[in-house]
Amino acid sequence: MDITTQKPAAPPAPGPAAPPDAPAARGVTRPGDRIFLGLSRGSGIFVLVLMAAIAAFLTYRATLAISKDEANFFTSFEWNPSGVPPEFGIAVLAFGTVVSSVIAMVIAVPVAVAIALFITHYAPRRLGGPIGYVIDLLAAVPSIVYGLWGALVLVPHLDGLYGWLDDYLGWTGILEWNDGAPRSLFTVGILLAVMILPIITNVSREVFRQVPRMHEEAALALGATRWEVIRMSVLPFGRSGVISASMLGLGRALGETMAVAMVLSPSFTINASLLDPGGGTFAQNIASKFNEATEMGRDALIASGLVLFVITLLVNGAARLIIARRKEYSGANA
Repeated sequence: MDITTQKPAAPPAPGPAAPPDAPAARGVTRPGDRIFLGLSRGSGIFVLVLMAAIAAFLTYRATLAISKDEANFFTSFEWNPSGVPPEFGIAVLAFGTVVSSVIAMVIAVPVAVAIALFITHYAPRRLGGPIGYVIDLLAAVPSIVYGLWGALVLVPHLDGLYGWLDDYLGWTGILEWNDGAPRSLFTVGILLAVMILPIITNVSREVFRQVPRMHEEAALALGATRWEVIRMSVLPFGRSGVISASMLGLGRALGETMAVAMVLSPSFTINASLLDPGGGTFAQNIASKFNEATEMGRDALIASGLVLFVITLLVNGAARLIIARRKEYSGANA
């Protein structure tokens, strides 16, 4: 019987010796990494400190004003901080801000998502490219231009729409029109919808473009139609992104100033119908009354700004909670 002996494997050739001051294989941090980490961490801390400073300033000035207010700050319809005694409240401003922003979101979000889907999944490249470019340009238009367009073009041409809403939906009372000037919260909502439409469309379009191609091809291979592909693959994947885009648009709608001031006929009344002129928003009221306000009046305006600041934080917090509850649909986990 032949016995074959196996030679032991030769030891690996020794590599170059590591320098004594070389870092461990894990946790290697180069000077550039350390600098970038410090800058990014410092930027995050700076933002938190800045927000805390803003909140502290607003709270301090708001406390000075509210302590002298003889009316209920949250429920009063009066705004006379320069009176003796001073009386002011934010009921009308809160109602106008929330209602106009909700109207804008109801109009803008479905249209923006539809445009984004059309550009990414329906339109040919020759058509989708120019449309996306135009939408990018609309996002860069200043607010004052939208305000001029709303005052000179939109308002004079809303009589027909208001009449139609009154004929078919006036029985609800919410959309009853009494032939007044169309400078109402509904008009503000339409204008804000036009302003936030490019923002929501651009973000939604980029989110839909990140959908894994394999998901769409798998759905098509199973016999799904184009709409079924969008419904089962694209929309679940982009849901968190659409919510984030909507929150960006809502943030602009809540804080819009000049465009609203040029379109709305302000008054400290809450009308049963959204088509009646009147109402107001936080940003519009601050912009229109800050220059002529006394020291007490400015503190009152700052107090209303604090409420808008809190509303914005609550909206963003709610959006983060919604996104966190739907992590299984996020692009990171696809």
